Amino acid sequence: MLNTFRRDLGDKLKGKSILVTGGTGSFGHQFARTVLERYDVRRLIIFSRDELKQYEMAREFPESRYPAIRYFIGDVRDRERLMMALRGVDIVIHAAALKHVPVAEYNPTECLHTNVWGAENLVWAALNNDLEAVIALSTDKAVNPVNLYGASKLAAEKVFVAANNLRGTSRTRFSVVRYGNVVGSRGSVVPLYQSLIKQGTDHLPITDDRMTRFWITLQQGVDFVLSSYDLMTGGEIFIPKIPSMRITDLAKCLGPNLPHRVIGIRPGEKLHEVMIAEEESRTAFEYDDHFVIQPIMRFVETDAPAAGGKPVAEGFRYASDSNDWWLSEGELLGMISRMMV
Repeated sequence: MLNTFRRDLGDKLKGKSILVTGGTGSFGHQFARTVLERYDVRRLIIFSRDELKQYEMAREFPESRYPAIRYFIGDVRDRERLMMALRGVDIVIHAAALKHVPVAEYNPTECLHTNVWGAENLVWAALNNDLEAVIALSTDKAVNPVNLYGASKLAAEKVFVAANNLRGTSRTRFSVVRYGNVVGSRGSVVPLYQSLIKQGTDHLPITDDRMTRFWITLQQGVDFVLSSYDLMTGGEIFIPKIPSMRITDLAKCLGPNLPHRVIGIRPGEKLHEVMIAEEESRTAFEYDDHFVIQPIMRFVETDAPAAGGKPVAEGFRYASDSNDWWLSEGELLGMISRMMV
């Protein structure tokens, strides 16, 4: 059974002002829908640099129907604009990033400006506006990175974790959520295969028939981020327990009668993804539906970690190829059908 990660945050979010960077992306859409339908927030601010996407999102979530929503044009590269956007904000969910591995490989400085310097800008603006909390979205590709996207997200993780040592008298706390591939997100393989099948393709492309990935739905991702906000004390990296699936099995599930054509691994791509490396096991704790990597440094006035966790064994590795939970065909189809509702 797939984890839902849902927690009752009605009282904790009531009257809060939340800003989502990169809010016009797949995660931002689902996050907006979830928060606006479940919680009585004071404001939900969609912060992004794409005017067209904001216009389209405003048609889906008009202020006339959702009076709490606001749209703010801006870029995480622009520190002054972030300073202005964060005035009166309580919580930031940091989803803005350049995410596509080949794009980052061919445009390295652009990736660094957004993913690393953008993270630094957000830390600076959050501390100077005395926010309550910042949760940054990361990726399994940040673990033992072999591509620039993963390396930039690793650097961003370090920026956010270390920011807890910079807050001084500020109340702001920073934590990170790290998870795997999102079923149905823009640019992922599921909508690619669905599009090819719809077009009448005679095969499905496979980069490597040994490849495995972790899988999570958008709703699970949103609920896990919200649950992490409820649990955070500052400096943690939260990791959900989610299933793995072989790319060949995914392709067979979506196109059972279509042959596969191996096209080779893209620049900077891994065969398998890791969400907890062996070296991180020394400070990792296991809970019922998630793991937490505690920071290796001490922070001033940081609360004790949530009770109920047990240390993982030294040398523990949470990877898509050695995961003990494999996604069945029925579970995958269920995830896809819920994505289309």
